[in-house]
Amino acid sequence: MCFTAHPDDECGAFGGALMLAHQRGVESSVVCLTEGRAASHRGDASNDDELAKLRRQEFAAALQVLGAAHGEVLDYPDGGLAGQDFAAVTKVLVERVRRFRPHVVLTFGGDGNVNLHPDHTMVSFFGTAAFHWAGRSNYAPEQGLAPYRPQKLYYSAAPFLAYAEEAQKIALMPASLVLELGDLKAKKLEAFMKHTTQAELLAKINVVFEKTGGEEKYLLAAAPGFRDSPLETDMFAGVEE
Repeated sequence: MCFTAHPDDECGAFGGALMLAHQRGVESSVVCLTEGRAASHRGDASNDDELAKLRRQEFAAALQVLGAAHGEVLDYPDGGLAGQDFAAVTKVLVERVRRFRPHVVLTFGGDGNVNLHPDHTMVSFFGTAAFHWAGRSNYAPEQGLAPYRPQKLYYSAAPFLAYAEEAQKIALMPASLVLELGDLKAKKLEAFMKHTTQAELLAKINVVFEKTGGEEKYLLAAAPGFRDSPLETDMFAGVEE
């Protein structure tokens, strides 16, 4: 299960992991917290409602390319996740974890990823809490769902920084897992291109994508037991049915 902030996050940050999971017959799902109404790049949308509708459609089209079995776009305010009630949003994500029962959860790290976006930071906090709290029998029993504990939590590590001139001054998250995409690099770009409203953004980062798009990096943030080293090459290593 992948928790994201905006439509297109599922491609740019997590597309390779989702496709590799699909290749192995692993069912995946994506929960996106906002419709991306506050995007700077708006395509042909003439207002926020049109943009939200377009971005929902783009999200669904991208998931088809990525092979994700389930996708959902919630309607929290784009650019305003920091102002939401923490427990209320976390309960929504806990419900998804308990209902879909994923073995592995992916989300952003607290640094905000490539553009240091506050929404990315907040979805990291919501998703991390949901990962840990979904297994507590005394948390949100009114949902009527059995407590469930996913086995591993990963944070997406930024492959580059949008603020290149500040790269040496900003404390970024390290990586403990590297996924080599191989031929899936082109398919990840194909999925991203389904977000036609964001074509201008894609054109800006295309040169960087050519250099960094062949792999995805993650930090293992939680797993069963105590580990001396989190270094891995397979995000399903150690996962038990």
